[in-house]
Amino acid sequence: MELSLVQIENPKSFNFILGMSHFIKTVEDVHEAVINTVPGAKFGLAFCEASDVCLIRTSGTDPELVALAQNNAQALSAGHSFILFMRDMFPINIVNTIQNVPEVVRLFCATANPVQVILAQTKQGRGILGVIDGYASKGVESDEDKEKRTKFLRMIGYKF
Repeated sequence: MELSLVQIENPKSFNFILGMSHFIKTVEDVHEAVINTVPGAKFGLAFCEASDVCLIRTSGTDPELVALAQNNAQALSAGHSFILFMRDMFPINIVNTIQNVPEVVRLFCATANPVQVILAQTKQGRGILGVIDGYASKGVESDEDKEKRTKFLRMIGYKF
């Protein structure tokens, strides 16, 4: 077995979700879940099929994001993984919906941070072991940091 790291290509720091599923129907069901949750959603989705012809299946409403998802899926080439890039929306808007798609079995991350994916490769194929999402912690928040966090969440409309 060989271990490797794949850096997720995300030059514009789009939010994305990386996950695992179990069936070719994932592409249609995740697409429908996104547009039914966020009308007018702009996104790109790619799914690595892990059986039969083993193609990368794509869908979405934003050609740039579909291409970005496809390129990252090709770099990963890890069975039944999917990656969903989004524009003008956040994972918090759809993560519960995505987790409730019947084919989805796991989410590795939902972020706009730099991400490295830890892969294992055998003669059979590739699998995702985990991710490195962003950077290591630099300390513990102070009372001032807590106040800034609280104000920020209210400013962006997530708390009242």
